[in-house]
Amino acid sequence: MKFFGKSSGNIEDARGSSGGGRAIGGGLGVIVVIIGLFFGKDLSGLVSQMPVGNTEQATVQKGTPADAQGKFVADVLASTDQVWEAQFQQMGKEYEQPVLRLFTDGEESGCGFASSAVGPFYCPADHKVYIDLAFYKELKDRFGAAGDFAQAYVIAHEVGHHVQNLLGISEKMDRARSSMSEKEYNKLSVKLELQADFFAGLWAHNAQSMKNIALEDGDLEEALNAANAIGDDKIQQQSQGQVVPDAFTHGTSAQRKYWFKKGFDTGDINQGDTFKSNAL
Repeated sequence: MKFFGKSSGNIEDARGSSGGGRAIGGGLGVIVVIIGLFFGKDLSGLVSQMPVGNTEQATVQKGTPADAQGKFVADVLASTDQVWEAQFQQMGKEYEQPVLRLFTDGEESGCGFASSAVGPFYCPADHKVYIDLAFYKELKDRFGAAGDFAQAYVIAHEVGHHVQNLLGISEKMDRARSSMSEKEYNKLSVKLELQADFFAGLWAHNAQSMKNIALEDGDLEEALNAANAIGDDKIQQQSQGQVVPDAFTHGTSAQRKYWFKKGFDTGDINQGDTFKSNAL
């Protein structure tokens, strides 16, 4: 894929800063995250409730990174900004650009501490996307999902969660959590994640039509392969040898591919209400 226009300067580069501060709960936060990943459960809420240590102990470079990987991330973020600013304008709303923070090994966020094991994530408390770029190597080596468009899809998905936060969708989820069983909430969580996949596809559709990116042969297949590779069913089968549908939090491979493709094909935000849809 090719980018046109300026790179985003909304990057905080904390790579090599060894976690940006003291791990919460004496390292318990990391353990909770790893347990959650292994058993297919979302324990991020528990992590965010733990006491947080001091942050920002290391120097953080702000602006567009100079290295190729960092600049690629900045290019993707700029493209998502352009698309969502246009989408929000059509809705009569103003889009707030998120900050993307690059880190190594672990990081303190407004939602608590997270190790790289949790993968890329969005924190609604500070409106930031967090990613350890080592995740892309794991995406390629462990999940067989290589390519720049696969990497762009990951960022666009997390920005999709930022969009949900701005539209009040995430807040509704939080309110509903206290009145639901874990099984019921997991089903709702899947719908939230699938909508973020739809938003990632919507970004690609509109970024291409707005001519701030140009897709090349094989790009779409890279994103679909990535969506397929990180489905709950596939990850559970690989990690624990069995699939537990009640523990799904992100959706199956087929669901993630379906909703990304629907967003890419339509480019219409009105087609992305995964909460009301019975599709897949």
